[in-house]
Amino acid sequence: MLLLIRRVAIVLLCCLLLALSWWRSPLPHLDQNPRVTFTPLDVADLPAPGPGLALEAAWVVKSTGDDFGSYSALVSLGNGGLLAVSDRGRYLRFADPSSSDPQPRMGRFLETDENDKRKVDCESLTRDAETGQLWAGYEQSNAIVRADPQGRNPRAVHPAAMRDWPSNGGPEAMVRLADGRFIVLSESRDGWFETEGPGLLFPSDPVDGAKPMPFQFDAPSGYLPTDMAQLPDGRVLILLRHVVLAIPPRFTGKILVADPAQIRKGQAWRGKDVADLAPPLPTDNFEGLAVEQRGAEDPIVWVISDDNNALFQRTVLLKLRWVGARGAGARADEKGAR
Repeated sequence: MLLLIRRVAIVLLCCLLLALSWWRSPLPHLDQNPRVTFTPLDVADLPAPGPGLALEAAWVVKSTGDDFGSYSALVSLGNGGLLAVSDRGRYLRFADPSSSDPQPRMGRFLETDENDKRKVDCESLTRDAETGQLWAGYEQSNAIVRADPQGRNPRAVHPAAMRDWPSNGGPEAMVRLADGRFIVLSESRDGWFETEGPGLLFPSDPVDGAKPMPFQFDAPSGYLPTDMAQLPDGRVLILLRHVVLAIPPRFTGKILVADPAQIRKGQAWRGKDVADLAPPLPTDNFEGLAVEQRGAEDPIVWVISDDNNALFQRTVLLKLRWVGARGAGARADEKGAR
């Protein structure tokens, strides 16, 4: 009986993989003058994603260019600018679509060999707001690469503490804290039914050889970390993803808030659930998160999805507002009063 169950499971898995191959979008043709469009979605009557975040706007982003899509990391560049990087070694730079022309630009990210998947599979990105320096985490090679603000002069390191991380579960989420420390989270778990996975806290720049302190990150059951960014108060927001096994697959997400001060060597680090990214909200494979501070306003939280170049997926961009203890309801009332 056990053998029969295993055979049925294998057949179902093969059917799912075959279906996914049929649904995968054809590779786009080379377009010498690609257009990027931001189509707004109606979010007026949608509920708040949680007590800590209010949904302000959402877009479906499309393009005719072959550099577009598969965005797995996102950072704020300040002054309304955003930089998304894909697991194909491409970037999309744009401005807030709700305030002006987003002026999108696309191209290759860093000076890497696009024919070597290990050198282009960027899954995480973080930035020093003062210098503009960038750090990118690469999944296939478990590497961290530092580059200047223009993405030039890359320098890579392969931390020994990340050497045994799975090639498809490497540095999925990474943030440079305001005090110069770095947090890196693996997408992998310690076991099939476990909720904890490896995390590292570097006391300074890992590219300069800093030795990390290991800990465990405890995610809600069924969810894995995909990105994170720091709030002005020192805490971090962590983006999580859950894959719903169906044909085609579906995705939901969560956002947690967690305090780096609570990280302890070898112990579990946990966060508080502040947002559920699930229907009726626009959803997809959310992998990129950035926090933007504009003066004394509540911070803006941006989230972008990885469409995997699949026909049944979209590049969805969310604009959220961090309202913290005030609550999303209070923010909605304030917005309605205006």
